[in-house]
Amino acid sequence: MAIEFAQSPLLTFVVGLALVVLLLVVLDLPAFVGLAIAAFAVGLVNAAFVPDFALADAATRTASAFGDGMAGIGIPILMAAIIGKSMLESGSAQRIVRSFQSLVGKGNSDIALWGSSTVLAIPVFFDSVFYLMAPLARSMRARMGDNYALYLVVVGAGAATAHVFVPPTPGPLAVASRVGADIGTTMLIGVTVAVPSATMGGLVYGRWINRRVDIPLRDAMGTTTEELQERAQRDVSSLPSFLEATAPIVIAVALVGSLTVVNALEGVTVAEPFQPLVSFVVDNRPFVAFIGDKNVALTVAALAAAYTYYRWSDLSRSDWEDELTEALKSGGNIAAITAMGGAFGALLAASGIGSYLANGLEGFGIPLLVTAWLIAAIVRIAQGSATAAMLTAAGIMAPLTGQLPVHTAYLVMVIGAGGNICSWYNDSGFWLVKEIGGLTQMETLKTWTALTTIISVTGLVVVLIVSSILPLA
Repeated sequence: MAIEFAQSPLLTFVVGLALVVLLLVVLDLPAFVGLAIAAFAVGLVNAAFVPDFALADAATRTASAFGDGMAGIGIPILMAAIIGKSMLESGSAQRIVRSFQSLVGKGNSDIALWGSSTVLAIPVFFDSVFYLMAPLARSMRARMGDNYALYLVVVGAGAATAHVFVPPTPGPLAVASRVGADIGTTMLIGVTVAVPSATMGGLVYGRWINRRVDIPLRDAMGTTTEELQERAQRDVSSLPSFLEATAPIVIAVALVGSLTVVNALEGVTVAEPFQPLVSFVVDNRPFVAFIGDKNVALTVAALAAAYTYYRWSDLSRSDWEDELTEALKSGGNIAAITAMGGAFGALLAASGIGSYLANGLEGFGIPLLVTAWLIAAIVRIAQGSATAAMLTAAGIMAPLTGQLPVHTAYLVMVIGAGGNICSWYNDSGFWLVKEIGGLTQMETLKTWTALTTIISVTGLVVVLIVSSILPLA
């Protein structure tokens, strides 16, 4: 029988936090092993204090959560490993980097990466954007010789802000539906909030931390620093064309975005000449849903990237296959760590820490927008998932929307801002950025964790200012 203990969710959180710090920071165990031990231990605490959580669940729920995580990110990460390896080795990433520099100027490389990741993240999941943009950040660092912290931060800033602020990204879309916010207005306000948040977190903080942290270029994603630097010095004639170089990114975005387009077209009436075409597209939604799935989209993109790699390398067929296999080994390690980080967060969530903290904030007399931000932020810090934090806060705040003095779209924004705060050890995104970027834990905390916190606070401040000037109520 489970022991009744009023503070059990908080106890579980403290135990989990202490364990990950001990295992990963003090003892410096491999990330996957440390996270697995921490997840099992949190499960044991849950078995002692949480009703309907049996002792055996400490093992089975960890395994199930890990499997669920692998189901969500396994194929995309493995295909992203092939894309990253192929784009770097073929010179495609270098071609894109040089094109960026010629367009915006050598001194504005960070702006090019920042803008690209922001636009890509609107129709594409955050993780997919980071898979696609990280090789460009690495190539930019190899070519420029410095500023790696800046390039990673601007890529993360663009992707993270769109992920929590701008529908049709799933998180804000689900929150808007839950609280009854109009999608069109939410998209407009989302862009209004996302741009200054991404600017503050990406460009302002990125340039500040870049002057204080010199992050070296390390081997990652199956590619060594020597190989990157060699390709950075290649003559442009030995690089793929811009069209061929960008094909993997364009394919991934186009396929994933196609489902968004079809969903937007359903029920829409257009001019008569175009109506048959719209009807044809909508009628073939099952096929579009298949090719628009991120697993399929990234697989197709990986095939395109791998083919370009084969064409622009002097490797034999067997050596080319061996190189792709090495990339898959690297991707498998990243997928395992990322999924186990998600499992650790899921076991914390099973303690009821989300509702426990949310309920503790009720009745404090804090303004509703700030209350919503606090609920999402605390749940996010406690259990790791931004989406889960956003949905938890949305469920709590939905009955209170009638008391809002401003448009409900602002509520969606503060919930998204709170859900983005402080990505750390219990967030699979933390490990994704660390492993794909080739960072240490401390470097990830200084760049990614700080970035998500700055975006969160900036987003709240922007919403409070804009909503007071233009309440739209």
